[in-house]
Amino acid sequence: MTQIKPIALNQIESFFRYFSLPLLLIVTLLTHSADAQITSTPAFTNDQDSLIDSSAIVVNVDSIMSEMTLDEKIGQLFMVRAYGTFMNDRDLDYLRLKELITDYHVGGILFFQGDIYGQAVTNNQLQELAKYPLWIAQDMEFGAAMRIDGTTRFTPAMGIAATGNPYNAFLKGKITAIEAKAVGVHQIYAPVLDVNNNPENPVINVRSYSADPQMVSEYGIEFMKGVQSEGLVSTGKHFPGHGDTDTDSHLALPTITHDYSRLDSIELVPFRNAINEGMQSIMSAHISFPNISEHEGLPGTLDESILQRILIDSLSFDGLVVTDGLEMQGITSHFSPGQAVIKALQAGVDQMLVSTDEKAAINEIKKAVESGKLTEDRIDKSVRKILTLKSSQGVFTNRFADIETLSYQINTPQFQNTANRIARESITVLKNNNVLPVRQADYPSILVVGISDGDEHSSAGVLRNEIRKYHENVSFHSLDSRTSEEEIDELLDDAKSADLVILGSFIRVSSYRSSHMPRNYLRILDQISSLNKPEILLAFGNPYLVETLPDTDVHLIAWSGAADQVRQTVPAIFGAADVKGKFPGEVPNMYNIGDGLEIPQSSLRFDEPIAADMSIDSLIKVDQIMQSAIDDSVFPGGVVGVVRNGSLVWQQSYGYHDYSKTKAVQPNNVYDLASISKIMATTTSMMKLVDEGKITLDDPVSKYIPEYDQGKKRDITIRHFLLHTSGLPAFRIYVDKLRTREELIEAVRNEPLINDPGEEYVYSDLGFILLAEIIEEVSGKRIDEYVQDEFFEPMGMTSTTYNPEHLGRLLTNRIPPTEIDTVYGRGLVHHRVHDERAYFMDGVSGHAGLFSSIQDMAKYFFMLLNDGVYAGHQYLSPETINLFTSHQSPINQRGLGFDRKSQGFSTAGTLTSEDSFGHTGFTGTSFWVDPNENIAIIILTNRTFPNRSYGSRISRIRAQIADAVMNSIQY
Repeated sequence: MTQIKPIALNQIESFFRYFSLPLLLIVTLLTHSADAQITSTPAFTNDQDSLIDSSAIVVNVDSIMSEMTLDEKIGQLFMVRAYGTFMNDRDLDYLRLKELITDYHVGGILFFQGDIYGQAVTNNQLQELAKYPLWIAQDMEFGAAMRIDGTTRFTPAMGIAATGNPYNAFLKGKITAIEAKAVGVHQIYAPVLDVNNNPENPVINVRSYSADPQMVSEYGIEFMKGVQSEGLVSTGKHFPGHGDTDTDSHLALPTITHDYSRLDSIELVPFRNAINEGMQSIMSAHISFPNISEHEGLPGTLDESILQRILIDSLSFDGLVVTDGLEMQGITSHFSPGQAVIKALQAGVDQMLVSTDEKAAINEIKKAVESGKLTEDRIDKSVRKILTLKSSQGVFTNRFADIETLSYQINTPQFQNTANRIARESITVLKNNNVLPVRQADYPSILVVGISDGDEHSSAGVLRNEIRKYHENVSFHSLDSRTSEEEIDELLDDAKSADLVILGSFIRVSSYRSSHMPRNYLRILDQISSLNKPEILLAFGNPYLVETLPDTDVHLIAWSGAADQVRQTVPAIFGAADVKGKFPGEVPNMYNIGDGLEIPQSSLRFDEPIAADMSIDSLIKVDQIMQSAIDDSVFPGGVVGVVRNGSLVWQQSYGYHDYSKTKAVQPNNVYDLASISKIMATTTSMMKLVDEGKITLDDPVSKYIPEYDQGKKRDITIRHFLLHTSGLPAFRIYVDKLRTREELIEAVRNEPLINDPGEEYVYSDLGFILLAEIIEEVSGKRIDEYVQDEFFEPMGMTSTTYNPEHLGRLLTNRIPPTEIDTVYGRGLVHHRVHDERAYFMDGVSGHAGLFSSIQDMAKYFFMLLNDGVYAGHQYLSPETINLFTSHQSPINQRGLGFDRKSQGFSTAGTLTSEDSFGHTGFTGTSFWVDPNENIAIIILTNRTFPNRSYGSRISRIRAQIADAVMNSIQY
């Protein structure tokens, strides 16, 4: 006889904490790579049997049943409704549940809405009452968050299929199961295996994976495997298929007139395949099938022709058969609580969900057994299945949720990142009349209309706020049941002045109202359309709405109105996420299965570090480095930004504008870039002019500046200026005597050389001052105008400018001061360029003068890393970017304009690659880009305040921050 071993619960907890979650992260990260081999094989498990002997959780079911009374057996068949919220032990709801558990011996609880701790505590509270451990089940089609607040919410099934990656279904199932198990759940009522081949279906819709039975099979099975890999029971529903109906069984009894041949070729396909792959439980549908059944008008749940003959006999299913909710009108309109359960048992059902009256039903079943209408053997058959499941899952040994583990098992950053990634990958664009990706330069003013059926949808405000992250001029109106005529007039007025209209539809699929756009809304939307403005339709949760608004310029399908889905949808509008989704459904005469346009990411997304495979635990060290520097008066404050893999994942502010500590630095603050102007203005302009063939690197400077047509200066080329090898000195003071732009330019033009061209490296401001003059000569625009027109404005870099004072207080209030100048009589240098030569050149020069913010600079570096493309527009060629940023100097490590990581100490730190390029600014600014890691590190400070003697440790600070950032990358 095998000795039963005690459960090693501490082993299981240890496995959960230290292995399951990190491994899930690894698997999730692998799915980011287009080269990753995606399979349906679980890459990690959390199987208790791998840690303990299976005999530890096995009980003798026959022995238990032999001791059970008939009342106790009957009670085991029922799953009763409960809510996962706190209940005092004198609450009426609690007392009623207590009675059902202790006096009627119900076998399980079906939890509806609740929260994490509320459900876990309630679970334990109810389990404590039960003689036999309760079986806990929950409907989690959209993830645990479908019922439990605070858990991870996933895109609905059709959105999962739209990603084109079945492994996403597996991950969804696995994460859902991990979170469900943590709060005590044993069975998940999902996946939906219905084939949604009726666009008018009011109850299935996006709950189905597809209108294609093979696609439903593939994704449903992957979800099932994810759930079962965690040891939970997955439930396929709604047998034999609820997809081809326009009636909701919650409200009435739908009838499907298909014959068996049709059913066998479409509706049964996913169920058959899932059963063959090990589906442990099937839920029935409250639908009548008169051309298949011998019992016309009988719901499938109560029909042995459907369940016994087809499911159990034909499909050889021997698992747990579950009813859909017995409180639904498709049942209650025709049968008493007891009749419904008796007929369900006779039809082959094992588990009865939320009867309208469990007490009456139990009493009727007992009478049916006593009268011989129902045998005790039939009840035993189902009870044995239920108890065997409880035994196999160890419920007899441990029926309680571990409250202490919830904080690290639920809604982890890894889980949320996976859900966010899947949501982004689900976005499907079915139509695009050259509107996407939206650029602020093309559409300076946007009107967003949040359309809700009822009161304003909770995510309408999320839509507004997210769009404002990507566009500065957005007006918003809500169109809902409370919208007044006055508000409609205001909406129409704003539509007249808008350049683009975005319709965010939150019209839900519902049993209680039409899933089409309400007629009174269409009247208003028609008036907007008559203005002939470009229109984007965002369909949140109801893809079939496109039929109602066929003429909008963009049909973008998101699969849910949940806030997280909205957040992951908005980037696609602005080109900040890849769009690859394919429609798994059909819209008659419009769209077919597999339709979907592909739009590559071409603009910056705002995201979290984990989305770029970066650890927050390492990045948080940046906070410590910056705070230490502020404490040591290296600078009064600053902002650090990190761009990786197309996203701005770190934009944190520290300290204050000055040492009075009265104005805190904000993430959007604007800093004097000093010599970074050489890159973002002068070098960038040169790159474009080279791209266009208007300048060549080996053009002699004398071609543009007559003063250079003499002596050794004739040998100086554009390349020499960019490499700082022209022979010019680093700088000259000049401004002790010269105070006008004209005087300063003339002095620089006539400055004598200190070396022969190409012989020595001397980092020189003077060469870049002259490069700006050459740019003006060639382009016909002064450098500030040229970069504004060619780059900053079309790229939406609205905080990047020379002379920020001309943009007004909204910008200047965001700028910290750079110095109190006691040498040249400028006093507090604030809102004006710090460099004294640029200051007296009207604030505009090729070597200094530019101001910018982390967000704007992030856009610029994204463009460089994205082969010169931003928001769908090619600004620079990848060949030119590579030329300028790669090693070009024969006498140092520099590129053209760009600095490169040097040997020995570098402000780029020790962990960036040798291919890194960047630049620093005297005021305390810097950036480093490592193309091998697709990363840019940006630091903005005003270390020269109150004077230049401050900030001596800035180089070390830069290097430390770079190392902390690079060390956070997870491989």
